[in-house]
Amino acid sequence: AGTSSLIRNYLGFPRGLSGDDLTTRALDQAWLVGANFTMAAAEGLVVHDGRRVVHAGGAEVEARAVVIATGVTWRRLGVPGLENLIGAGVFYGGPVSEAPTLAGKDVFVVGGGNSAGQAALHLARYARQVTLVVRSSDLGAAMSQYLVRAVEAAPGIVVRTETAVCGGRGDGRLEHLVLCDAAGGGQTLPADALFVLIGARPLTGWLPPAIARDRHGFLLTGEDVREGWPLARRPYAQETSVPRVFAAGDARHGSIKRVAAAVGEGASVVQAVHQVLDELEPPAERVA
Repeated sequence: AGTSSLIRNYLGFPRGLSGDDLTTRALDQAWLVGANFTMAAAEGLVVHDGRRVVHAGGAEVEARAVVIATGVTWRRLGVPGLENLIGAGVFYGGPVSEAPTLAGKDVFVVGGGNSAGQAALHLARYARQVTLVVRSSDLGAAMSQYLVRAVEAAPGIVVRTETAVCGGRGDGRLEHLVLCDAAGGGQTLPADALFVLIGARPLTGWLPPAIARDRHGFLLTGEDVREGWPLARRPYAQETSVPRVFAAGDARHGSIKRVAAAVGEGASVVQAVHQVLDELEPPAERVA
């Protein structure tokens, strides 16, 4: 969500807000209610003798319960010639900061989901022309109808369905792209920038094997981890295969990949955390 140029399906913001703005507001809000931060990437989770310890940037953070909300990252295009141009005309994620620098230029967006549609609309405010490259035959196959209507109505956006980026080049910066159609034909076009939004993979590789995942790496929770569950009680809806380790948001198997749904999961998992803490230390036994 933090890379989205404009989020329009989040309650309370009828004109939308940027992912960067929403992320900054969330951090400020958490700080104001007393959250502590370790500003480093999570590198490992150790579960031993009832301890849950997260390793991050050389620090160790121990807790009685852990919530994993690491989200996802964009899948790579895997096209030769473009990997060396990442950051030099080729970008993964939304055009949050690059869009104003592309005034009067030719820009391409790859992807058929909401993020790609939002990126194309945002870029169309600056670029000479935005070409939306979609592998499927129907723009509405994975994109919300309100975005489909907006994209089709935008004068500066060209939609090319049943098309993929199959090549590209540039001397230190992106200069050309090769687009291939379903029949295998290729067309070389001048390109000043390419934004790739073709789905995501979960950021769960840092977790131990004991935490079960599906074949794509998303974390299994609740009824999906009943087999082999070590406790007499059933796992909570967002609890992973390791008791007192929970998952919320896009990294969780079966989650709805929308920011409002992720925020809702983050709120609901708090109740389950309180319940497992009560199991460890009932409220009546706690020291005031």
